[in-house]
Amino acid sequence: MSDESLDLIDFKIISELQQNGDLSNIELADKIGLSPSPCLRRVKMLQDAGIFKNKVTLVDAEKIGLNVSVFVQVTLEKQIEENLTAFEKEIDQRPEVVECYLMTGEADYLLRVVVTDLQAYEHFLKDHLTRFPGVLNIRSSFALNQVKYSTALPLDHLSDTR
Repeated sequence: MSDESLDLIDFKIISELQQNGDLSNIELADKIGLSPSPCLRRVKMLQDAGIFKNKVTLVDAEKIGLNVSVFVQVTLEKQIEENLTAFEKEIDQRPEVVECYLMTGEADYLLRVVVTDLQAYEHFLKDHLTRFPGVLNIRSSFALNQVKYSTALPLDHLSDTR
């Protein structure tokens, strides 16, 4: 399913569920101005099309003791498929790495690491990240304050053309 096959009601459904995935079908139908049966069919269609990846509960990291967020730039010795695959396999095994992106520019990867404190980050760095095969350089930047955080994707580019 491409964005061309989605209509305004689909965008309303996506927008509402991005803000609150706990909405019941009746609540969602009421918010978008549709009766419950067609609303449920459209949600199912969006799920089947892979528009909705997962249903999750967002947790406040600080309230569960994860007080340090670190952005880490990693450069590999060589950016060849074997090194990339090995690095990504190792990263996938580390729960403190909550995001990982293959990048252009100076660093090969950008990670977001969430830990309890500086000692936990030091442990992750020394005992894991520096031991991953092929790692040449690591640069860490510590977040002082989270100014904005959103999991909702912008939808304006989709609804403006409808």
